[in-house]
Amino acid sequence: MPFNGELVPTTNFGLYKNFSSSNLVKTGSGVVMGVIINSHTSGTLKFWDNTSAATTVLFNTITLGATERWVPLLGAKFLTGLYITTGGTIDATVVYN
Repeated sequence: MPFNGELVPTTNFGLYKNFSSSNLVKTGSGVVMGVIINSHTSGTLKFWDNTSAATTVLFNTITLGATERWVPLLGAKFLTGLYITTGGTIDATVVYN
C-alpha cells in the first residue's frame, strides 16, 4: 500500500550505542526510542532510569523472541540516566536522544 499522507516532523533521534553486556548508555535526561536486536541467544533486556541497576525501573525484564529484531520503546523519557542490563547472549543497538 503506498503512503499518501503528509510527513510530520519528529524529534531527531540520531544517537545510538551498540552493546553486548549491561552498561550505562547516557547520564542525564533523554528519550529512548527502541532497540535493534542484531543477534541474541535467550536474550533479555531491562531498562533503568538511573546510572546503574539500582532503582527506578523504566522497563522491566523484556524476554526476546527467537526472531525479535526491533523493540519499540515509544519515546519513553528518562531523567537520571539510561542504564541497560542484559541476560543471555546479546548484541544490540539502542536508539536514543
